[in-house]
Amino acid sequence: MAAKNTSSAARKARIEEMRRAERSRERRNRILVIGASVVIVAGLVVGGTVLIRSADDDGADSTTASDAKGKGTFTTDADGVRTWSTKLTQNHVTKSVAYPMTPPVGGDHNPVWQNCNGDVYDDAIKNENAVHSLEHGAVWVTYNDKASDADVKALAAKVKKTPYTLMSPVEDQKDPIMLSAWGHQRTVTGASDPNVDKFFQKFVQGEQTPEPGAACTNGVS
Repeated sequence: MAAKNTSSAARKARIEEMRRAERSRERRNRILVIGASVVIVAGLVVGGTVLIRSADDDGADSTTASDAKGKGTFTTDADGVRTWSTKLTQNHVTKSVAYPMTPPVGGDHNPVWQNCNGDVYDDAIKNENAVHSLEHGAVWVTYNDKASDADVKALAAKVKKTPYTLMSPVEDQKDPIMLSAWGHQRTVTGASDPNVDKFFQKFVQGEQTPEPGAACTNGVS
């Protein structure tokens, strides 16, 4: 009889121990579930805030370059190179930008650069991509329909063999042939103008480059 009572007591003790262990596991699981829920909710709140801020940023920054609202102007140096007088912004935006100069020499721009490893484009390219190329230290050769075919061909040949350069037509620019770098620009009389080589030597990956050594390939072509 005593043995039976002892066995029953031991069984009850084991059952109680198992119940305590089960209750302990349930408490731990509840704590883990609550903790995970808190983390998820916090993540959603932060994510929502980031999305809202991003949307606000897009609305504020992606339609107009801040330079277009400022008082920047070109000042002409003794060598004929025009330099933009105020600091140019470098924000990445996905919409069109209203630049205060044509062609633009800097300001907010598309996150993807225009390929500028000696690339020559027969058709107009987007300013926002070209400006990103200038940020990488490229020189942009542009021309309109007043430029001679001979000059266009000669300049294209030069660009094709010069890394960190690109060329495209810009019909609404004020002069037939213009050269642009980040913050700098000049007009040249033709492909044989010695100022073409001077501009290339000074501004291809020059000191004005905000991001020297950045890629000029694997962008927009």
